Amino acid sequence: MDPVAELNDKAFAALGAFLDGDLPLNQALDQLAHLACLAVPGCDMVGITLFDGETPITAIHTHPEPPKIDQAQYDAGRGPCLDAMRLGQVNRIDDTATDTRWPEFARAALDLGVRSTLGLPMRVGERNVGGFNMYSSTAEAFLGEAADVAALFAAQAGLAVAGSLAYWHQRSLVQHLEEALKNRPVIEQAKGMIMAREGVTADEAFDVLRRASQRQNRKLRDIAVEIVERALARSGTYSGSNGDGEPDAP
Repeated sequence: MDPVAELNDKAFAALGAFLDGDLPLNQALDQLAHLACLAVPGCDMVGITLFDGETPITAIHTHPEPPKIDQAQYDAGRGPCLDAMRLGQVNRIDDTATDTRWPEFARAALDLGVRSTLGLPMRVGERNVGGFNMYSSTAEAFLGEAADVAALFAAQAGLAVAGSLAYWHQRSLVQHLEEALKNRPVIEQAKGMIMAREGVTADEAFDVLRRASQRQNRKLRDIAVEIVERALARSGTYSGSNGDGEPDAP
């Protein structure tokens, strides 16, 4: 099977899991970003831009550099991603060392070793819901097929965001994303403890956490924190279960 097609199938699976309610939005976008980074030839990093009210923010990123690069265009009020979102067009920089259209962005990108970028609008119908941005350490990385493949992933990310906007205002959406990303480490830690104790998969461990959250009417993060704290307090004697297959939490 074509490796790109296989990665795209995984991206569609992530989108489907989100639309079915089985995958949180931040995790779906994070998976889409990482899969796009693998699928698009020459791509080294991916960032997804959304608006926090009137303020753009790189809400999802595969590496630490994209938010630093993007901040230059946010501060300047212009850049390939911002223009892509505003105008619904694809903006490509073949070489940040010579491009003069967005000097603030190009300078910041070049300072961090990025030579070419691709900014795509995340569109659903006539609506732009965000920006999908790719970065490469190689000049002219996003010519031809690379841009076509990138557009597939940008479209899927746009569908995910548009689906969420049916329920949340954009400002709340970004706040949910940021909060979820902050909570992910402790949730992953709790999942690991459940997996080790119960001999289950990562998905099954997450289901255990989710059931406990619903049963106790508490945030999933709070359940995860309690599991981790109890395990540390017991110094390795963590039981991991209350007898009904759910975490040992009140």
